[in-house]
This record gives sequence, structure tokens and C-alpha cells, in this order.
Amino acid sequence: MAQAMKGYKARGVVLSTVKYGDSGMVVQMLTDRYGRQSYMVQGVRSSRGRGSKMALFQPLFLLQFEGLESPHSDLHKMREVQNDVVFKSLPYDIRKSTMALFMAEVLYRLVGESEANEPLFEFVHSSVCALDEIDEGVSNFHLWFLANLSRYLGYFPGNEHCKGCWFDMREGLYVSEMPLHDHTMNAEEAELLRDLTETDLEYLGEIPLNREQRVTMLSRLVEYYSIHLEAIRSVRSIEILQEVF
Repeated sequence: MAQAMKGYKARGVVLSTVKYGDSGMVVQMLTDRYGRQSYMVQGVRSSRGRGSKMALFQPLFLLQFEGLESPHSDLHKMREVQNDVVFKSLPYDIRKSTMALFMAEVLYRLVGESEANEPLFEFVHSSVCALDEIDEGVSNFHLWFLANLSRYLGYFPGNEHCKGCWFDMREGLYVSEMPLHDHTMNAEEAELLRDLTETDLEYLGEIPLNREQRVTMLSRLVEYYSIHLEAIRSVRSIEILQEVF
């Protein structure tokens, strides 16, 4: 006798989609219940019925749905899907939608399939809501997100910042003397890292950065992650982000 599929309710963040057959897709989600999980969704591109569900599966969209766990496959099924949060600006603001594409790809590359990580999920969920809401500081948001994501992936700076210190990216520590290797943030970059990890989002626009400084800091943060997680090197949307911001 075949085992029945186990149903459950969940919330999720869309990371990526791949077409499957004529009307289906496989969706990679970061979920509150199963961590990163793959889902088969059928009928999303069908022209029949009440319209396409494709609009629900944009990068970083927040969904609530019923999942079905198969005893024979790691690929779950999804049904009864709807928006968890209805966005006010994110899909319509080119700056924010570009940033959402970047954040979704970073999460797809850096978060492996594993058990649920509730603090990580809540951080990502609240960050997406914040990006949709904020007016000031949008241009700095991707730097804030990368710097603070490190807290949930195990790479957050391991000590307190001190005035004039460097940041040793190999050790993940602020240091008073310049390390004898090249994986280092200078004093100005180390201070910016401190500001990004300590600034509340409502004050993000008060961090005075020009385009060149943003491009440099993004490169430093990507370098920091790549020492520990090489997968970030293949994030293609980094170049797009550097052009927009």
C-alpha cells in the first residue's frame, strides 16, 4: 500500500525557479519549516482558469502555502499558495527589485539544503519587509544585508571594533596591527563594517557613501564571504548591482 504524502503549512521566501515541462516549475525556497527546500509547482504557466500564478514566484517574494512531503522524494509539492506579504514598492522600484534579485541569488548560493534555521528565516523575512518599506538608505541596503547575514551563517566579526583597527578577513576579527596577508579591510573599511552591523535600518541613509565606496565595500564583503564560502563568486547579479548603485 502506497504511503500518503504528508501535508503541512509553511511560509517561504522565493530564491530561484526553473521551468519544468509545459506548465510546471521547480522552486527553491527558504522556508520557516524545512530551511532551504525544493518544490514542484504545477500549472503556474497555464493560460486556463483564473490566470497565471507566475507573478507569485518572483525573487524574494514572501509566500504562505501548503506543502506536501513525499516519502520517496526530496522534492516536495506545493499547493494553496498565496502572498504572505503584499508589497508596496519592491516589485515596482527598479533599485529595490535589482537588490531583491541580488539578495535571492546570494541566499541561493550560500544557504545549503539543511534543517530549519528559524533565526535565519526571520532575519531574511524581516529584511525583505524592511526593503519594501524604507525610503532612505536604499542604496546602502545590500551592504547592510550582506554584513548582517554573516551573523546567521557563522561569519560575524568575533570581537568588538576598536578605533583605527583593521579587519582580518581570514580570522573574522578586528585587529590593532595590519595582518601579514592581503585578505584585510583597512581602517576605513573596518569602521564601515562596524557601522553596517550596528546601524538600525531607519538610520541607514545616514551612512555617507558615494558610488565608488559602495562598489569597494561590496567587493570587500564578497571577498570576506568567499574565503569561507567560494559559492558567492558565482553570484552573477553582483555586476548588475555595481552598475545600478
